[in-house]
Amino acid sequence: MQVNLSTVREIRLKSRPLGVPTPDNFELVSTSLHAPREGEVLVRNLWMSVDPYMRGRMDEGPSYIAPFELNQALEGTAVGKVIESNDPNMQPDDYVKSFFGGKEAFVAKASEVEKLNPVLPLTVAPLETYLTVLGAPGLTGYIGLFCIAALKPGERVFISGATGAVGSTACVLAKAIGCYVVGTAGSEEKRLWLERELGVDAGINYRAPHLESAVAKAFPTGIDVYFENAGGDQLRVALDNMRTFGRIAFSGSISQYNNTTAPSNNANLHNIVTRKLRAEGFIVTDHLGQFENFHRIAADLIHAGKLKWHHTVFEGISAVPQAFVDLCSGKTFGKSLVRLSSE
Repeated sequence: MQVNLSTVREIRLKSRPLGVPTPDNFELVSTSLHAPREGEVLVRNLWMSVDPYMRGRMDEGPSYIAPFELNQALEGTAVGKVIESNDPNMQPDDYVKSFFGGKEAFVAKASEVEKLNPVLPLTVAPLETYLTVLGAPGLTGYIGLFCIAALKPGERVFISGATGAVGSTACVLAKAIGCYVVGTAGSEEKRLWLERELGVDAGINYRAPHLESAVAKAFPTGIDVYFENAGGDQLRVALDNMRTFGRIAFSGSISQYNNTTAPSNNANLHNIVTRKLRAEGFIVTDHLGQFENFHRIAADLIHAGKLKWHHTVFEGISAVPQAFVDLCSGKTFGKSLVRLSSE
């Protein structure tokens, strides 16, 4: 698997989107690479992750991570293979994880990439799962439930965005300790997958009529823990069904990422006070030290056939714009990935 250093393609952000991104916001550019110098490695990317948080980076303005620069290659998590190494700590054919997604190949300091040591055989958990259930999205589900919401066995858990990599991992982790789990999905196909494949106690199609009554029916005695990935109506309904001293882990609000105007305030935020709720937002990069604990638990669940995944795969770097369009339009199922190269 060689790399032509003179013709490597990368995807750049050409303009900042208003609302849902369009292919016109992106540009595919051919560039060249130098041979790896001392302490550097040449890596061919195999898989690129397309994540909801990346939509926020397309906008200007302060956030917990800097916005994408215009006319520069997109950054994102990727897994690849070392082709050439000029560093003693990396060898050709090593698998690495990096933040240099958006490029077919790259040259970087060896210290800027992470050597990937799979916790399971690749026949059981393929490389791409280290961008999904065994990567930061899976760790996010673990951190939200146990470090932020302090979930206990037997509690009643409501998870929005439950078919994504974060939400689906959270569903399985909560079920594994004996919790009653309800998750939301954006279609009947996804709702049935939650119930039949992940084994949640109930799946709710949040696009169907009467979301309020569906959640109230699923939680006749209320919600102990709400894992928030969606925002909007799902947050509002969750707040109306929380039990006293309930906990909310705020991981994301994907329903609002494409808003071109400020979202209206939730009129029922007073429930946080009257029901004595604890609500806390978190960023998974503050908890990377928990990967070892999470991987041990996740590996056991994969071996038991309980931790499953669903990927929407786009082929080739030219498909990256469409991957963002479909992700931000709610057309994808599970984790969105771009296969940049096959081995």
